[in-house]
Amino acid sequence: MLKTPASQLRLDILELLKDPAAHFPPRGDLPEDGVTCDAVAARLGLRREVAATHLGLLAELGLLRTSEVRRATHYRRDEVRIAEVARMFEKGW
Repeated sequence: MLKTPASQLRLDILELLKDPAAHFPPRGDLPEDGVTCDAVAARLGLRREVAATHLGLLAELGLLRTSEVRRATHYRRDEVRIAEVARMFEKGW
């Protein structure tokens, strides 16, 4: 069970997905399609299950959007939702 929405690992994932072309091997249209769980796991040296748990939480919070591309779930940042959350924290939530 994850106790908090924020952790360094989840912040690292969000940072990597800010510019996927700079952090992941070229494959399809990274900015448009997003990045697979396997790619995130490989980049961060995690087991796939661990990466899937963190990506799933970020998606449930609305910080990541998902899409299905060739039977694989791809993740990309939802910049509008991230900005909304950042504003909430700036205002003192």
